[in-house]
Amino acid sequence: MFALTPRLTLRPGWFEDAPALAQAIGHEAVVNHLARAPWPYTPADAETFLSLPRGATEPRFVIVERSGDHRLIGGIGLHRAENGDHELGYWLTPNAWGRGYATEAGRAVLAIARHALPLTRLTAYHHADNPASGAVLRKLGFVETGRSQRWSLARGATVAAVDFALDLNAAAAPFAGTMPIAA
Repeated sequence: MFALTPRLTLRPGWFEDAPALAQAIGHEAVVNHLARAPWPYTPADAETFLSLPRGATEPRFVIVERSGDHRLIGGIGLHRAENGDHELGYWLTPNAWGRGYATEAGRAVLAIARHALPLTRLTAYHHADNPASGAVLRKLGFVETGRSQRWSLARGATVAAVDFALDLNAAAAPFAGTMPIAA
């Protein structure tokens, strides 16, 4: 699957993306807010990630700016959590923060989940010390469901987290308009 937004291309990551992926994610400030990314993050980690299999309901995208040099600026996708939920996860490289890219990419993935996948509910969480991620989830329509403790590989510790859920069958007001997607 691919998705185009006004400023971004969401596409599958390719093995050839490993150097750009390692450069974009390879910031302690990024991986400290992720569950499964190691620190330091190496090109070999990027190659391993890009070679992971995906299920039919687990789209995983790199986020690429459509203007300029079309640089890889982040990642977003759905994966099956240990409890069976479909979970939204995303990250952006630091110099892409604060531009609305996470919300824009999130809207595209939610449109795919609603219209191209047989999903009715998504979950997500953010580390409690990353309130900007919580703001993105709220903009996307997620509702806080509680607090938990989550493992962070980069930190090598359990961290406080804020849990969210989204009913995909609910009114999709924040997602009005059409968006080109291709499967």
